[in-house]
Amino acid sequence: MLSPKKTKFRKQHRGRMKGRSIRGNVINFGKFALQALEPSWITSRQIEAGRRAITRYARRGGKIWIRIFPDKPITMRPAETRMGSGKGSPSYWVAVVKPGRILYEMSGVSVNIAQAAMRIAAYKMPIKTQFIVKEY
Repeated sequence: MLSPKKTKFRKQHRGRMKGRSIRGNVINFGKFALQALEPSWITSRQIEAGRRAITRYARRGGKIWIRIFPDKPITMRPAETRMGSGKGSPSYWVAVVKPGRILYEMSGVSVNIAQAAMRIAAYKMPIKTQFIVKEY
């Protein structure tokens, strides 16, 4: 699963997800893409599940690009712990995704195969997504 090798700080604030995605909202590498329509945190497990679904459906055909990276640590406190005693330790990593962000890109396959593969990956995501094709 994806996670940063090293970070400047161990823990981060939760932050806010207002507005649309400024960067990463255009198809740059492939011909087909899966685009987010809602704001959300997407965990490294969900990203990996989507990647596996796409590669499994496309078999050996085509190339896939993952356009999001989980670089935000989410902390959790142990179960049945009393209030106070500080913030919990980092337990998993998430990518902050805003509407318009491209999640996955794909090329080297037909439109039907790409659309079916992206649909399966979309089921793994916690948000609404859409399949888009690059215009030339």
